[in-house]
Amino acid sequence: MSRSFDRIASILFILVGVFFIVESRKLSSTAYGSGVGPDLFPMGLGILLILLSIRLIFETFRYPKEKQEGKTLDIKRFAIILFSALLYALLMETLGYVLTTFLFLVVAFQTMERGKWWLSIILAAAFSVGVYYLYVNILKGTLPSFPF
Repeated sequence: MSRSFDRIASILFILVGVFFIVESRKLSSTAYGSGVGPDLFPMGLGILLILLSIRLIFETFRYPKEKQEGKTLDIKRFAIILFSALLYALLMETLGYVLTTFLFLVVAFQTMERGKWWLSIILAAAFSVGVYYLYVNILKGTLPSFPF
């Protein structure tokens, strides 16, 4: 990508990360019947987003000094992933965490790199089931369960 786009995007992502952290502090730290509160994931995601954005800012200083003409933004891929992320958020409660995460990841993997269907399916299934098991069974948190 272009140097200026990456710098502006990383600053915006830092602001989103700060927003996540500030707003997660307003959530309760524990939930009834759960050892992990609802504030854990938003705060962790905010911290991760800030750290990755800071890394992106530092990496922009190492970009080669070449002209960025002729390179265009890939709006189609961005729109597909944005639309699938919105569907992911809308369908989470009705379809459950595992199924929606699996479908979102398969769409995202195939959008970024066509082909290798089996690898995409295996990675998406392992991630969605693994995170669900880790969060629900080990950390004693709650996530939307399966629709059936």
